Amino acid sequence: MSEAIIRFKGVNKWYGKSFHVLRDIDLEIAAGERIVICGPSGSGKSTLIRCINGLEEHQEGQLIVDGTELTDDVKAIEKVRRQVGMVFQQFNLFPHLTVLENLTLAPMWVNRLPKAEAEARAMAQLTRVRIAEQAGKYPLQLSGGQQQRVAIARALCLTPKIMLFDEPTSALDPEMIKEVLDVMTELARGGITMVCVTHEMGFAKAVADRVIFMDQGQIVEENTPEAFFHHPKIERTQDFLSKILGH
Repeated sequence: MSEAIIRFKGVNKWYGKSFHVLRDIDLEIAAGERIVICGPSGSGKSTLIRCINGLEEHQEGQLIVDGTELTDDVKAIEKVRRQVGMVFQQFNLFPHLTVLENLTLAPMWVNRLPKAEAEARAMAQLTRVRIAEQAGKYPLQLSGGQQQRVAIARALCLTPKIMLFDEPTSALDPEMIKEVLDVMTELARGGITMVCVTHEMGFAKAVADRVIFMDQGQIVEENTPEAFFHHPKIERTQDFLSKILGH
């Protein structure tokens, strides 16, 4: 196992005083590891991954990402965000910019890349997600699956070490889900560290090194996909899998 690139130590988070959304999270993710996080709605999955790039703050414990501890220090958060790409449920593309402009915006403003270099990088990533021919179109001219692939390419343009996916297919029609999962599967083979919140269990079986099941803010069970799906240890996991897999 290589050195942990993400490390949660006793992490707790509350919303207000009453809602304890993350409870005593201990988790290490190795560089290059592919993690799928699943669990019922409201179990803390999205909050957990949003803590990794400082979109959510934790109140207790330590969270270290690529050697930097996330605190309320803005510089630390910015440093981490430069290493972490994120793809959301909604595509969050700028509708008034073309696909290419959506991809070059951050590299030019954040990384100060010259326009020609930013565009070359953008086209390389659009080719990677098999959508280069759409570079001149506007987001609303694309299908949902194409927009989500653009969002993945945009995250990759900042050359992150870690990619976070927060239910990236849940806003898509069923026939578009496969095209996005195919792109994510190819990315996973490229060796990037990947943490994905999803209900797509076929993807978890095919791609994950480890599947983590969360419930009520806690990590209830974690294992290899083989053991997780075929021999879940905890009754709560068994119940969840029977509902989601239908057996």
